Amino acid sequence: MQSIKLASILSAAAVAVALTSTAAGAASAEHGKTLFIQKGCWECHGTQGQGAVTGPRLAPDPLPLEAIANFIRNSTGPMPPYRREILSDADLGDIYAYLQSIPKPQAVKDVPLLNQWASKPK
Repeated sequence: MQSIKLASILSAAAVAVALTSTAAGAASAEHGKTLFIQKGCWECHGTQGQGAVTGPRLAPDPLPLEAIANFIRNSTGPMPPYRREILSDADLGDIYAYLQSIPKPQAVKDVPLLNQWASKPK
């Protein structure tokens, strides 16, 4: 059990090192979006990481990279693990950049059409 925990920690650390060893901001959200679709992430997590019945919400405000990387690499639940042979650390970093790039939705009070509808007499 201890070796599994150590492997998980080393896996997350390797992803962090891979991302920080490149130039700051080198992760590509655009490429990450493409990978999110190609690798099938969208099938369970929605096209913008909004979550669905089959998978939890990933964005906006994703969990820290280390937590996501650890889960992706070592999942033992319904989601299959994505080893480096399937998803490189750089590609994982790009997917994470995509999840970080997804903006928070507008507050209901800031959507004119919804406010117009809500202010009509019933």
